Amino acid sequence: MRIIILSGLSGSGKSVALHTLEDLGFYCIDNIPAALLKPFISYTVRSPETTYERTAVGLDARNTAAEIASVPQLIDELKRSGLQLEVVFLIAAEEELLRRFAETRRKHPLSRTDVGLREALALERQLLEPVVSAADLVIDTSRMGVHALRDIIHKRVARRAAEDLSITFESFGFKDGIPGDADFVFDARPLPNPYWDPGLRNLTGRDPEVIRFLETHTGVATLLEDITRFVRARVPEYRASNRGYLTVAVGCTGGQHRSVYIVERLAETFAAEFSNVTARHTGLPGARMYRPRPRAVGAAAGPTG
Repeated sequence: MRIIILSGLSGSGKSVALHTLEDLGFYCIDNIPAALLKPFISYTVRSPETTYERTAVGLDARNTAAEIASVPQLIDELKRSGLQLEVVFLIAAEEELLRRFAETRRKHPLSRTDVGLREALALERQLLEPVVSAADLVIDTSRMGVHALRDIIHKRVARRAAEDLSITFESFGFKDGIPGDADFVFDARPLPNPYWDPGLRNLTGRDPEVIRFLETHTGVATLLEDITRFVRARVPEYRASNRGYLTVAVGCTGGQHRSVYIVERLAETFAAEFSNVTARHTGLPGARMYRPRPRAVGAAAGPTG
């Protein structure tokens, strides 16, 4: 049996994520009171019905602080009992949440006549802090559309098998801010920048011309080796602590050349060693998550998907 507790900030995409899981065959229940979480899970575990073999539970800020505070202890207790349970938490930058609420004209669940939207968002972050601290996977949807979020839920959450570590490499631009869902962040800005070559400026780190440019500089290979060594050493640690997800972000100035190239190479390397590896380029138009193909030794790789 597999249970996913799905939580997050209002406006971050919880409904989209829960509906995606439902479409993928999960039994889903939304906005359950935190006090009823344990009885509900106990019921599904004891039930002979196959309906509950894959269950997702939506948990949000419409709970008391005391109820929310009890969730991490309950999660730890359930995991120690041997239950395959994971917590997925969605976040987004404050300005993006304000924009989304302005577009939809929806009321924040914590806003009142004496509590404005910005204050309600701050209260919600504080209230849900115990849940995000217990999360196995945090997804930052700030620069993510509906289709991209569905793609991540499908490929990274729904398809993850028990005991399988999901590793994602994502590129980003520091000009847009550091992703809030990264476990580790690496900086590719010290590397030579293809942007200053007019012939490469409009290309990306997936184009052969940019690849050739970067592979002529020894510092690029050195950074790749350093990151590979570091991440490979973390995998046993994550598995030993029963962590199901590892997210590694690599940034450059604009998220177009250097970080994209580094992420491509990392994803290809780890895809040859591990079964659940995905990559995503947040700074490129139409960014989506995909499963990389291992790179043949000595091959000059071009676009892979």
